[in-house]
Amino acid sequence: MNGIRSIMAVLVAVGLGAGALSAAAPASAAETPTVVLVHGAFADTTSWDGVAANLRADGYHVVVPDNPLRGPANDAAAVERAIAGIDGPIVLVGHSYGGAVITNVEDPDVTALVYIAGFAPEQGEPAQLLLDPIRFPGSRLLPPVLQLAVVEDPQGIDGKNLDGYVDPAYFHEVFAPDVSDATAADMIAHQRSIAVAANIEPSGPAAWTRLPSWYLVSGADQVIPPASQRFMADRIGATTTEIPASHASLVSQPEAVATVITAAATS
Repeated sequence: MNGIRSIMAVLVAVGLGAGALSAAAPASAAETPTVVLVHGAFADTTSWDGVAANLRADGYHVVVPDNPLRGPANDAAAVERAIAGIDGPIVLVGHSYGGAVITNVEDPDVTALVYIAGFAPEQGEPAQLLLDPIRFPGSRLLPPVLQLAVVEDPQGIDGKNLDGYVDPAYFHEVFAPDVSDATAADMIAHQRSIAVAANIEPSGPAAWTRLPSWYLVSGADQVIPPASQRFMADRIGATTTEIPASHASLVSQPEAVATVITAAATS
């Protein structure tokens, strides 16, 4: 009997010790997501350089795919192809028109959406409606700031398309007044036009209806009015932050933008 009691005492002691070790051991860290940054109109992938550098310094794998700027369905498909080979969770980030694109992306690995002064349309809604000057006054994305040009486009009629771009004479003043002259000049050199049809194409099923979202409002935006941004952020139930920045907050305040993305990635 004494031998049995001794064996039981040892087993209990071992069990308690194992429990204590289990309680003391930290939970295994969740897999770090890949951050995918989708640029908007009148820009290219270089617009994300400062944000990407901040995120990479914090240990994130960052992917910056090209956005063709032809229309939400076409451009979402391009992003889907770019992220198809990524293993593990993905945080999808869209700036400006890039927000309309990420809204249309369907990929089971996407776990969160982040809108940086971005369009967040609902199904069937063109992005242009979110620039309605009656509901949301203040956008200067009109002539003479906005200019049109016929461009070569294999997807257009007879290989042509009608694109919009920001007149370089107004770019710094309207699009990015809170960056230096040199930075604005570099942004102008990298400007890419967007198909006019892209902003009037109805959006497909909205990813934000099934995914948690974050929104960073640019409080001094002259492209997408802050009132429109706040409306969209509220409608999608986003975790919302606002900073005093132009439409180009990703260039003028990359640290603040990276902080919001990090919040989504660690949630």
